[in-house]
Amino acid sequence: MTLDDLTAMMAADEHHRYEISPEAVLSIMPPPGYAHAIIATRLMVWLATAGVPVDRVAQAVGLRIPGPNGVGGRIPDLVVWSKPQADGVWLPVADVLLAIEIISPGSEGVDTVTKRNEYAVAGIPQYWMVDQDAAQTVTIHRLSGDQYTVQATMPLSWVLNTTPAEHDLI
Repeated sequence: MTLDDLTAMMAADEHHRYEISPEAVLSIMPPPGYAHAIIATRLMVWLATAGVPVDRVAQAVGLRIPGPNGVGGRIPDLVVWSKPQADGVWLPVADVLLAIEIISPGSEGVDTVTKRNEYAVAGIPQYWMVDQDAAQTVTIHRLSGDQYTVQATMPLSWVLNTTPAEHDLI
């Protein structure tokens, strides 16, 4: 299966989201719910209000994830780039500063282990995971070598009281 196949599947099925690992493992997920969308929107507004250009931030855009056995396609909930990107469905990870996944029921293993490892191998400097618990806990991972280390864990409300510059995003 190729990324073009995934693109065709998503075009034909608006009720699911499709991703594929570099090892060719297909994931099929329902679209995000309202609470998930509100978290993503809060983060987008925080970034934009702090001056991150809107052409450097996107929700639910595909990334080409290179791996030892091929190229996979992942769709983080939010991506921040160092510069604007060319138009496309599956974008390269070279300029990605941050990938954010909002953990949904049923995707915990993929988001907390699989994607974390794939994004680290791809060289994405930061990976944030946001739980949908009462505090909307954000776990901030920073790349150290070829693995992430946890830099901080805090409620989303605390993150929103910092600036993106404090997280090296501007």
